[in-house]
Amino acid sequence: MVVDPYKSGMFRKNPYAKKRPCKGNLVVVLDGKMEGRKLQLMTPISRALLAGDIHELIVTDEQDAGPGKEVNSIAYWGFFEVSQGTVVVAGDTIRVGDKVVGTIAGFDETHMPNHLNIVLKAAERKTGIEAGLALDDEVSIIKEEE
Repeated sequence: MVVDPYKSGMFRKNPYAKKRPCKGNLVVVLDGKMEGRKLQLMTPISRALLAGDIHELIVTDEQDAGPGKEVNSIAYWGFFEVSQGTVVVAGDTIRVGDKVVGTIAGFDETHMPNHLNIVLKAAERKTGIEAGLALDDEVSIIKEEE
């Protein structure tokens, strides 16, 4: 029997002691909001993002959002192409340009294998257009304490 260390609670703390940042650029900016979306964030706290892959950034203002939870109030930011791959973890900080815009709440696989939904927590639930995002803006995801 295979045991999932995340679901079974075997990890007492985040095991990702050191990791390089994920870097990329926006290739799509979105302009939409939704209530009742029912995104099911997966239990594992991490996902590997490979160079060349494209993933979606979705934001919520639900501050209790996290691995294993459902997220309903969302806004769509856009898609970014990974230029420097790594492993990203719930709690990691997301920057667009030099501005911190939120932290990773978790991941939803609704559209896999096409793309991963990376759900972010932010103080405000703005669309990509409302947040002033632009094509080719640099996206970086860094370890929580950095």
